[in-house]
Amino acid sequence: MIEVKNVHKSFGANEILKGVSLNVEKGDVVVILGPSGSGKTTLLRCINFLERASQGELTFNGINYSLAKATKKEVLDIRKKTAFVFQNYNLFHNKTALENVTEGLIIGRKVPKKEAVEIGKKALDKVGLTEKYDAFPSQLSGGQQQRVGIARAIAVNPEVILFDEPTSALDPELVGEVLQVMKNLAKEGTTMVVVSHEMAFAEEVGTKVLFMDAGVVVEEGSAKDIFSHPKEQRTRQFLSRILKNHDYTI
Repeated sequence: MIEVKNVHKSFGANEILKGVSLNVEKGDVVVILGPSGSGKTTLLRCINFLERASQGELTFNGINYSLAKATKKEVLDIRKKTAFVFQNYNLFHNKTALENVTEGLIIGRKVPKKEAVEIGKKALDKVGLTEKYDAFPSQLSGGQQQRVGIARAIAVNPEVILFDEPTSALDPELVGEVLQVMKNLAKEGTTMVVVSHEMAFAEEVGTKVLFMDAGVVVEEGSAKDIFSHPKEQRTRQFLSRILKNHDYTI
């Protein structure tokens, strides 16, 4: 479904991505793990053209795009097929939950308002916010705000949803409600690429796990393989520090 090849990205003299490749099949939940500064978020942003890669190719449903040189039309084509859930929600503070969900449909996709409202309500229902259509972000908890962000992503009916550390800005007691929504989406067969530090989610829900460090993919495989039998020393070192109950030989 999606193939990303040889992605490079530099900010000045600082090379963040050093030839990263990634494959995503329909229905996959690909979880990207790694320490801060490893390039995880930059990779995700390059896939959706929120950052312009220095080099690299993207194949989406058989159509090839240059991540460095894609035209404005090609970028719009990709964005119509994808949705992005941000770390810090990125909601309009002067709009209600429902308006936050419908805004992109009405303005960006020219959906008639009445139809957009119906779609928006269904999306909010799906993430457990039926009672919050008219609430403003300031009236919602962090977890509820992030669920509005997920509803906004669901509403455009994307082929893949890209999640950038969707729980990292949340208080610990609110993480579970967001992860449950994501688990439900996974059960329905939603294709997702998730940058996350939530190891239990990666192990339970991930169909494929990538471990990145210093701008490269160190290791990739099934969740079972990565968590039970990591092959690379750097992967074992990372997991042994994060998962206290695992005693990997480093």
